[in-house]
Amino acid sequence: MGSTRYDMDARFDRARKMGYASKSAGEIFTQNAKRKAHESMNPNGISFREARDSSVHPNSFPIILGLDVTGSMGHIPYNLIQEGLPKLMGGIIQGGVPDAALLFMGIGDHECDNYPLQVGQFESGDEELDMWLTRTYIESGGGGNAGESYLLAWYFTAFHTRTDAFEKRNQKGLLFTIGDEPCLKTLPASAIREIMGAGQQTFTHTELLAEARKKYEVYHISVLHSEQAIRADRGWKELLGQHCVSITDYRDVPYVVKEIVCKTYKEAGYGNREGWGEIQIL
Repeated sequence: MGSTRYDMDARFDRARKMGYASKSAGEIFTQNAKRKAHESMNPNGISFREARDSSVHPNSFPIILGLDVTGSMGHIPYNLIQEGLPKLMGGIIQGGVPDAALLFMGIGDHECDNYPLQVGQFESGDEELDMWLTRTYIESGGGGNAGESYLLAWYFTAFHTRTDAFEKRNQKGLLFTIGDEPCLKTLPASAIREIMGAGQQTFTHTELLAEARKKYEVYHISVLHSEQAIRADRGWKELLGQHCVSITDYRDVPYVVKEIVCKTYKEAGYGNREGWGEIQIL
């Protein structure tokens, strides 16, 4: 994991051969037809996902993208595979972050969905990142329970990831959740056992946020495409403050993530700070 480079030319050629620009989401995300998560992304029994240094990436910088894959948000993974992911990775590299290691999560609703959490691996190469992204099952579920399970991303990140950035350099990674609903407030021990295979403690969302923040800077990208999403955004801003970033166009997700990644990396002292000012999101 993380031992290959992101090659824009190779990615362009593969996208053309695979027909990413013309194929439907169902043709690209093949787990959708199977109506089940890919076995490799099932978190049950996973001890840790690890972002480690390598000769190719000696200063690995972990980034987690938690993608809401419920009914109203499934178009974001589709946009990422069509054009957003190369924009994101290319922008990060050009912005002076050479050793980014990116992990995809699929987030649903632990009260309603069959697969409320899917987890890839930390990767840096174009082929590997495309593989994990397209393995994601866009369940298109969710329910009328006034929220989604973004707190599952915080749980997994807090207790089931290990990174050289934090262990060797005391450097926090970045965790982004992306969605249009409020965060569910409780993660019962019973749900954790069902999803992970083991779990004895019930957590509140604020407890899990605090745990995730020990090793990651936690952001939420709020997609304001409905009145309900605007109402949810108010709650996110109360919870995260400036770490809730609001957008009206979901196609801005790669730009927002890239800007935050590069700014955080520079301000942490891992590159030349000259010329870096405040990020302008909107």
